[in-house]
Amino acid sequence: MVELYPLRFIPIYKEKLWGGQKLQQILSKKISDTKKYGESWEISAVENNVSIIENGFLAGNNLQEVIEVYMGDLVGEGVYDKFGIEFPLLIKFIDANEYLSIQVHPDDKTARKKHHANGKNEMWYIVQAEENAKVISGFNKKVTKNEFGNHLNKKTLPDILNYIPVLDKDALFIPAGRIHTIGRGVLLAEIQQTSDITYRIHDWDRTDEDGNRRELHNDLALEVLETEAVNDFKIDYVEKKNEKVSLTENPYFQVNVLEIDQVVDMDYAMQDSFVIYMNIEGEVRLEYGDKTETFVTGETILVPASLDIFRLVPMKKTRLLEIYIPKKKNTRR
Repeated sequence: MVELYPLRFIPIYKEKLWGGQKLQQILSKKISDTKKYGESWEISAVENNVSIIENGFLAGNNLQEVIEVYMGDLVGEGVYDKFGIEFPLLIKFIDANEYLSIQVHPDDKTARKKHHANGKNEMWYIVQAEENAKVISGFNKKVTKNEFGNHLNKKTLPDILNYIPVLDKDALFIPAGRIHTIGRGVLLAEIQQTSDITYRIHDWDRTDEDGNRRELHNDLALEVLETEAVNDFKIDYVEKKNEKVSLTENPYFQVNVLEIDQVVDMDYAMQDSFVIYMNIEGEVRLEYGDKTETFVTGETILVPASLDIFRLVPMKKTRLLEIYIPKKKNTRR
């Protein structure tokens, strides 16, 4: 079998009421029209949105097809044992030109029972935040479900939520069950379980171009909602030059940030997982054997598990998010 290589995928762009133009302007996405694109799905195995490989001899094949053939060589033996041909992560860039809907996601137990799908824990890394930009995460006080219902009826739900100012490089973990949304002026990278289950709670009375409001899912949200006050907003970390720094490690994914201005050698022989790099800023050459793959700001690349020794050679100062499945803490299906 021909050896695997770093894989690029064709981004899947999602037009949104709240989208803007930063995917093109800051991340240099090749979008030719002026529609409001709010999301770029960089790597996806969501049904009807499975990513297509863009480069090399596997170009034109989708992600699941390649996992079927290469199995553990692509994703890692332990990852394949637990997830099979379903790729476990959904990787996105999100551009919020307006507030997204206020929403919550179910955990695995609820999602599997009601939707035959995974739950949704996610992490945000702020790529660029405008002045006074905010996100919402959790309630600002303990709320009973009756109080929650009353605020919904009175349309005062925003009054009891945490508004968190964000800056470039901030990171937040959003567990399943936590009410949240992204505010206007925020461009971020989102790492999450493979799931597209969202319970929309409040949509700011917005209508689409036909005057229709989007569906709300308040009864479903009530079943999964975390009602305690939240104060663990941002991930506390200190960036270090040319060293990976952990942002979050949980049963679903490990995310590190890596700022480099010199050559860094990587050895994943003991990791038993694919590795994803999202280039947040800069340009870097990935060298493996006598071959190379260069990727720039806004590009995402998947390094197969079988390609476990390589080096990163920055062309200029580069900031990457590094994502993989923790070896000993995978969630069983």
